[in-house]
Amino acid sequence: MFHISDFFLCSVSTGLDMEFTGLHSAFPQNNKPSLFDSPTEWYLKARRSVQRFTVSQFGLAIFSNENSNKYVVHSYNFFLFPSTFGVMDAEFTLSASSIQFLSHYGFDYNKFLKDGIPYMNELQEKSLSQHLLAGSWKVCSVLDRDKMKKAIDEVTCWIAAAEEEETMILQDLSGIQMFEVQLVLRRALKNVWTQPLGDNEVMVKKVSPQHRWLLENSSHDSCQKELILMSARGFTNLFQALVKAKKPLVGHNMLMDLLHLHDKFYKPLPESYEEFKRNIHSLFPVLIDTKTVTKSIWKKYPLPRVSNLLEVYEALCSNLNPTDPTCPVIVLASDCSRYAEKKSPHEAGYDAFLCGSVLLKVAHLLLCRSTGVAAEADPSFSEYLGALVKYLNKVHFIRGGVSSINFSGVDAPCRRSPLLVVCVQGWRGLNERHIYQELKALCRFDVKRLSENQFILLSSKFKHARLALRDYKDHPNLQISLYRHWRHSPHVNCLLQVSSIVALWSLLAFILGGAPCHSVITTNPMVWRTQALCVCVDL
Repeated sequence: MFHISDFFLCSVSTGLDMEFTGLHSAFPQNNKPSLFDSPTEWYLKARRSVQRFTVSQFGLAIFSNENSNKYVVHSYNFFLFPSTFGVMDAEFTLSASSIQFLSHYGFDYNKFLKDGIPYMNELQEKSLSQHLLAGSWKVCSVLDRDKMKKAIDEVTCWIAAAEEEETMILQDLSGIQMFEVQLVLRRALKNVWTQPLGDNEVMVKKVSPQHRWLLENSSHDSCQKELILMSARGFTNLFQALVKAKKPLVGHNMLMDLLHLHDKFYKPLPESYEEFKRNIHSLFPVLIDTKTVTKSIWKKYPLPRVSNLLEVYEALCSNLNPTDPTCPVIVLASDCSRYAEKKSPHEAGYDAFLCGSVLLKVAHLLLCRSTGVAAEADPSFSEYLGALVKYLNKVHFIRGGVSSINFSGVDAPCRRSPLLVVCVQGWRGLNERHIYQELKALCRFDVKRLSENQFILLSSKFKHARLALRDYKDHPNLQISLYRHWRHSPHVNCLLQVSSIVALWSLLAFILGGAPCHSVITTNPMVWRTQALCVCVDL
């Protein structure tokens, strides 16, 4: 793992992609993102989803500019699994649709469950460190507990007849179990010492109390707290190297990736949306979302409108002039050549490679088109970044009132299709889902109740609004029109009603205030009411 981190230092950018056990949780109710959500509202919903799901696969593609316009790519694919070291025992949710989707593309769930690399965030590391210092070691994993029991039984049987300095070997240990078995044995038996041998064996030696004390205070102890924490951090060590390098981080539609990066490897997601933005910008000062870039250039250049990452890559490959000597040449390193021979969509390592490649190709396209001519010399990577400056740190916002999240500034609102209002007549008991089902054959809207018989509609596409206005113009039960705040807002209507009542009473007070009130006793009820009204007005 450490040789990979060395590539960060000499790289120009790193492509990133992640796969998850799910995207958007249905729990609690109404947690599904909506077009009506502000970025803050969307973040709070996404935060709850990120806390329920986990990262199953992590892809990194490290791009190095070897000479002129040649870029060599080292692409890696990691299966991850939450750490079960000591007291740590994470809970996470699996989404059936996500499992089905990844299985269709050949995702190996056995590798995820059996061989996944552990990881932890800073809060989990702090908790683990405190348990190590206190010596309150506990093994939560049932599988690890069985291993520990077997190891203790073997050592207990052996040590009764063993002489001092005699040794035995414990075999078939893996990963973090190498540390766990040593910590458990040292705690349970005061006359043994342990030492790892290779990757899956531990040597156990019978020693005197004096020898044990010397070994415990030796700088060569394999169970020192720092070594245990480094092993338990697992993939987080690589994440920290990525953060330290401060190189541009490239993704495609990468907002969920950034949420999981923060939550799983840095700190639990904060409640504040603005704090999340500040933290990410501190970790990764330069973010480039190829979804934001390509969505913008589709409007300016004669390219097919596609959103799938592989289709975007292929569209750019076909558009760039293959005879242009200044066009970036992207070569996979010899130990990562599998992706050059076979397409592997939705495998994190391959998609990370596509992200970095799309960045270079679209940057070259923008650089050439900005001058109106092909580049005369091989453009440097800094020149490519210059061509992309308006897109830096602007990450595509999936559903909401802004087109992108600006991690280095204020989120700018986007141009949206108009709000529509549905007035229901003669169709009792309708809710948001009924309205959605009624309209989905024609067009897609997010629906929000406005009043008992009114609903607001919002679509991400202007043509959907036009279709709904046209086709439901004369509908007997659902009348769709443009939403006017002064006309349809319940708050405005309530204010208008209150204002009308106040104005009416003021008028009556003005009219009746000028009429004399006589203190004459009468049995006429109409007179009583008039007198009472006069008294109220006078007061």
